[in-house]
Amino acid sequence: MVEDGSYDALVVDAASGVADDGTAVMHLELTILGGPHKGEIVAVSATGLRGTEIDLLGIPATLTVAGGTPSVRLEP
Repeated sequence: MVEDGSYDALVVDAASGVADDGTAVMHLELTILGGPHKGEIVAVSATGLRGTEIDLLGIPATLTVAGGTPSVRLEP
């Protein structure tokens, strides 16, 4: 995982799944677009996303890491 901070990223892979509690989850792979981690791939899981795996490919995103915990916000 990368250090705490905010990173511009792009969704390069997505796969739907189900969490242990039955919640729909999307497993995303993001590539970081700039800075010292440019080109690195980061895997995150997210809930509450709309669309299919194909819909999410190539979507710009912001990866935020706080206290070692990642979160992702996809651009509209």
